[in-house]
Amino acid sequence: MPGRQIEAVERYGKFMLLRLSAAQGENRVVGNGEAAPASLLVHLGMTGQIAPIPAAQPREKHTHVCMLLDDGRELRYVDARRFGRIAYLTKALLAEELTGFGADPLEVSKEEFAERICGRRARIKALLLDQSVLRGVGNIYADESLWRAKIHPARLGARLSRKEAETLRRVLQDILRKAIVLRGSSISDFLDAEGEPGEYQRHHRAYGREEKNCYRCKTPIRRAIVAGRSSYFCPKCQPSPRGSAMLPLLRHGKNRKEKDNAETRRTLRPRRSKRRSAEK
Repeated sequence: MPGRQIEAVERYGKFMLLRLSAAQGENRVVGNGEAAPASLLVHLGMTGQIAPIPAAQPREKHTHVCMLLDDGRELRYVDARRFGRIAYLTKALLAEELTGFGADPLEVSKEEFAERICGRRARIKALLLDQSVLRGVGNIYADESLWRAKIHPARLGARLSRKEAETLRRVLQDILRKAIVLRGSSISDFLDAEGEPGEYQRHHRAYGREEKNCYRCKTPIRRAIVAGRSSYFCPKCQPSPRGSAMLPLLRHGKNRKEKDNAETRRTLRPRRSKRRSAEK
């Protein structure tokens, strides 16, 4: 990408969007439309990090992309688990790539949020994680917002009232804004572009707190598998819908591998009913 400048860095759901200028100068490439403006679409996955690093600094083991900047530094993408992605896209390809994404949770209106949630017969946790419904909501912030709104993760979107939907939209936006200010949640090895860990994990009220007392009612937080993901909730503050099930509390000293195996064996399933289609 010689001769291009990074004109802007934007957020698009879980993606970073680096807007690139048209190629300029003696290194300008004129064939196949490569001189036109383009973009880098970056998804960090679970362990990825992209940051400017002095070129003289040795590259880390899992450095997969390295771009030389005009100030002598290198923009390096490091990802130990390789769940991330970087795509170089022209204007047309970028528009096509972004077509399937839903509304921005920080900008969605009251009416559109209710339409996207209350009109769907899927579990609310699944809807929050569905990037075609809302772009950018992950497992942590889905659990945190549902706890704040006192909504069980296994409830169907179509069963939520308009008032409940508006409460969920409001608390979701509040949580996301605070998490952005605090640079996200560092559960294991997440670091921001400055190499600093996030701090929002200190404000978690549900996620990762299995067996710990609820901050509202002191009932132990429980865990269930919803939409294929661990979901943390208060069984008292967030009443469960009929047919839902909780995972058994972990025995003291049970290791993480056993916990993961338990997740694989136990899933949250509704009771069979004559109107099976209503649960699909």
